[in-house]
Amino acid sequence: MNLSGLLPLLHQVPTYRQLLQGRKHTAQSAPPPLVLRLPRGPRAFVAAALQRDLKWPVLLITARVEQAQALASELAAWLGAEAAVARFAEPVPLPYERAPWGEATRRQRLTVLAQLVELGGAGTDDRRQTTDHGQPRSAPPLVVASARALMQKTLPRERFIAETHTLRLGQVIPLERTLADWVGLGYEAVTIVEAPGQFSHRGGILDIYPPPSPFPVRIELFGDEIESLRAFDPATQRSRQALEAVTIPPAREAIARDTPPLAQRLAQAGWREDLEALATGAAFPTLEFYLPYLYEQAGSLLDYFPSEGLVIVDDWAELADVVHELSEQADQLASEHDAAGDLPPDYPSPLFTWEEIARCLEARGPLILGGDGAAWPEADHGLQLRDAFAPGPRFGGQIKPLLDYLGQLRAAKKRTVVVTRQAERLAELWAERDAPLLPMEKITEVPPRGSLIFVQGALSEGFALPTLHLLTDAELFGWSRPEPRRRRPTRAIAPESLFADLRPGDFVVHLEHGIGRFAGLVKRVVDGTEREYLQVIYANNDTLYVPVHQADRLSRYIGADDRPPTLHRLGGAEWAQVKRRAQQAAEEVAQELLDLYAAREATPGFAFSPDHPWQHELEAAFPYVETEDQMRAIQEVKRDMEKPRPMDRLICGDVGYGKTEVALRAAFKAVMDNKQVAILVPTTVLAQQHFNTFQERLKPFPIVVEMLSRFRSRAEQADILERLKQGQIDIVIGTHRLLQKDVVFKDLGLLIIDEEQRFGVVHKERLKRMRTEVDVLTMTATPIPRTLYMSLTGVRDVSLIETAPEERLPVVTYVGEYSDKLVRQAILRELDRGGQVFFVHNRVQGIEGVKRRLEALVPEATIAIAHGQMNEDRLEQVMADYTAGKIDVLVSTSIIENGLDIPNANTIIVNHADWFGLAQLYQLRGRVGRGAVRAYAYFLYDKNAHLSLEARQRLETIAAATELGAGYSIAMRDLELRGAGELLGTRQHGHIAAVGFDLYTRLLARAVQKLKAQQEGQPPPPPPPVLVTIDLPLPVYIPEDYVPDAHLRLQLYRRMAELSTLEQIDAMAEELADRFGPIPDPVHNLLFQLRLKVLAARARVEAIATVDGQFMLRAPELDEANRYALQRRLGNGVRVGKRQIWLPRDLPASDWQVRLVQVLEKLSV
Repeated sequence: MNLSGLLPLLHQVPTYRQLLQGRKHTAQSAPPPLVLRLPRGPRAFVAAALQRDLKWPVLLITARVEQAQALASELAAWLGAEAAVARFAEPVPLPYERAPWGEATRRQRLTVLAQLVELGGAGTDDRRQTTDHGQPRSAPPLVVASARALMQKTLPRERFIAETHTLRLGQVIPLERTLADWVGLGYEAVTIVEAPGQFSHRGGILDIYPPPSPFPVRIELFGDEIESLRAFDPATQRSRQALEAVTIPPAREAIARDTPPLAQRLAQAGWREDLEALATGAAFPTLEFYLPYLYEQAGSLLDYFPSEGLVIVDDWAELADVVHELSEQADQLASEHDAAGDLPPDYPSPLFTWEEIARCLEARGPLILGGDGAAWPEADHGLQLRDAFAPGPRFGGQIKPLLDYLGQLRAAKKRTVVVTRQAERLAELWAERDAPLLPMEKITEVPPRGSLIFVQGALSEGFALPTLHLLTDAELFGWSRPEPRRRRPTRAIAPESLFADLRPGDFVVHLEHGIGRFAGLVKRVVDGTEREYLQVIYANNDTLYVPVHQADRLSRYIGADDRPPTLHRLGGAEWAQVKRRAQQAAEEVAQELLDLYAAREATPGFAFSPDHPWQHELEAAFPYVETEDQMRAIQEVKRDMEKPRPMDRLICGDVGYGKTEVALRAAFKAVMDNKQVAILVPTTVLAQQHFNTFQERLKPFPIVVEMLSRFRSRAEQADILERLKQGQIDIVIGTHRLLQKDVVFKDLGLLIIDEEQRFGVVHKERLKRMRTEVDVLTMTATPIPRTLYMSLTGVRDVSLIETAPEERLPVVTYVGEYSDKLVRQAILRELDRGGQVFFVHNRVQGIEGVKRRLEALVPEATIAIAHGQMNEDRLEQVMADYTAGKIDVLVSTSIIENGLDIPNANTIIVNHADWFGLAQLYQLRGRVGRGAVRAYAYFLYDKNAHLSLEARQRLETIAAATELGAGYSIAMRDLELRGAGELLGTRQHGHIAAVGFDLYTRLLARAVQKLKAQQEGQPPPPPPPVLVTIDLPLPVYIPEDYVPDAHLRLQLYRRMAELSTLEQIDAMAEELADRFGPIPDPVHNLLFQLRLKVLAARARVEAIATVDGQFMLRAPELDEANRYALQRRLGNGVRVGKRQIWLPRDLPASDWQVRLVQVLEKLSV
């Protein structure tokens, strides 16, 4: 949404022009504070107009974090996408808490500080017109900061400037000192640069990712001179564009090299934590905790802000209150930490006081947007800009009075803009009474007088000016603006990261030799030639050396349970038998799936119509940005519904990835064709959650949504059943109560099932019958492995939603012993930022005692209980109050495990976590982290409890799997195999255990393709690639001085062995030269072998080797070839035998290599 075309209208307000002139006249000296007393609606509008007209840097300070997020989002809408609106983030930990700040927070803060340092004190005119990355300079930044962010002490500005360096083409740099400097600035030395704050060194190539930069930079040296500077893409590791210079600021807000003297001081004072890390002078996760120690005169955001900038305070009195409140809380935390021995001696305060902040702000002559101005009785000077703004009328969802009002404004030649999530719907209603209007997303020019514009989007409130009437959903429907969704750059993943699952000691499956144990990379000299191999140990300590070009024949073993597999014997017949049995089982499964699919294809069903215009309105009103996966799933569901056969599609997506929105759009589509929809969920609480969601989203449409569960009385249930029968209810949401015989629909068209595995056998049989009658959409958060999904393509309709919403952050997970101090701290952190907490105690007996204990621990919190044995009305009321934000902490059993979506609840504390299974722990963690703020999960166990080995392993796994989408990697045995069981049946587990999950899915995919081809009368698919053995007198390996990290070399070998075309190999050669420098001979030889492997596979050649001083190509299919014709085609110097082709070896290496390639190319024609 872009409303920048409306900003010039403020120029027509005399008091605004007066304000603008007053600020320009006092640009070189601090004016007195000025209080505007504006209502909340136009504040972002006025701030955006000032920034655009003055062309100064602007710092806008709000009291609370959520206000900062909302204002930043609205300012971006008023100024347009090109505007440099930046959020100065709050540190993640509470004051005095020794915990990491987090990568995203550090980057946001350092980016703002670097931008402000670059502006300097000399004004904006002296700045360079382009960035280091060759992009035009954006407008001066508009920085939004909350009280919490402003209070935090940071690196002194002078020190930040002194430690910021620019490198330019042709500059000579001492390599070792540069690398040491980067470490001292907080950059982390890594093998592959993927994230801000990292650097790597490979020979004459340096990669570094300065936190403020959009891309990392590759520096290529010739000796000590910078020969090339290039930005590169961290996802592909390939260069993007040449640069003239790169600026490298500190990577942390505390300079890492300053810490060794502090380590000595703290050691002498008796402190023991982090001493080793402090002594190294390198960055470590909790470095910023020691910032107050390192700098007596610490810096503040206001120190960095240029003198000619404009400081705006949203509300002075509210800011003062919140700073005092945060200071009191910080003092209390300091006392608690000090008493527990968690603070170093004489630890200075990490926060500025209100007196210090107020003094700095007053010196800047701030502009105060709102509040009553009581703190500044003399500051107003008669400027009454607030009188220009009037509040808009409220309509409470009544459409006719709204349309009448819009008609009156248009008749009076008033300029009117309606910003709403229902723009298309309102435009359609307007078209019924007047000329049609197309909804817009941008207003970049001033609209003419008398115009009416519907804009798709959301603002918090509207207002009326003499020159403009702005209405929003707040005035139209009484809706508040949805929580702003922060855009987060997704962390790039290097291309070989997909091959990072294999480490020495892991069990592996070799396609030809079976299950062994991977021992690592080893170098061997064979016939005087050095090569690198993957070493695999089999039964009886037999050893297999796998050439690097065959690394694709190995995959990591994943079995059906935790038991280690039996190693096979090299050369034995056992593996061939096991593989054959698994192949037969896979073919049986494929046949069953194909038969089911064919039966369903033959069953007549209802073909739904293409999308109704209202469908577009519903989808446009979705307040978030759909991911590509989500959009693909929606399109697949719609396509299935429009076909004349019953749909049976499974939507599989991680918790919080948007499956409910897919279901909602499908339900709406069904209702548009006058069909009824039933939504079946496993728990009463989840039924209530879906009911609330569907009601809210469908409110603007004439659709009746009801809920059938134990939250309804007998009389209410009877009424709902009667209305269902009469067709007066469009969508009904319920638990297994929906499957009882007294539930009769007038015309059911779609059944949506959430987490089908939670229903019993009897219920599943009923569902199986329904699948032949109506469209069925099933949703699950139980992961279906990608490999399995691919193998089932064409026999089972599955949609995967694998991409996290763009603004989602991974959940910070803590596993440890229960302590009152930890629980209090966790709850306070969440309340401090206006959030809510789940506290899970999975025993109804004793839950009241837990509540009393928490009330004593955190008296400032409102606490309530929810569990499945409560009275229905009471449980419904508690959940409604919690959803509405009236309850701070909900103490509950695991009834919250499935599907609850409360974006404001971002901390979950699980008591006695050792009592839960891994899938349960994962689902519980999925209840938080569904919004745009960092979420926390605490899995706690009793310090006196003796954890079983299984419980300990479960907790270790959940602690390790913190990345977004971890459901697809976390404990594949527990989750993915459960997903596999749902699709394949549990009897397949034995075969999965015998050959490993990866090989089983390959066998299944092959069986499916083969049977489908038979049924459709198509030729069978080509056989899988043959194993090509290549043994040539060439050194083949990646030298350690080219890629020093052994694990990265292994990943590269595995990635390169998967290359299947000559084009891919050529692209790989370019990438290696770009990333690691000029390619050495052993790597050239490896690439040559890979080319031979591709050509040999095409020609059905199984081996290329040196025999008796000649080159031999073994191709069993020569038996059937016309050898005389082949001899003529291959020419002199080549001898064609019964199963071999022979070439002379008495040629220079470059010549025989060319000759080999030519022969293979002729064979493959």
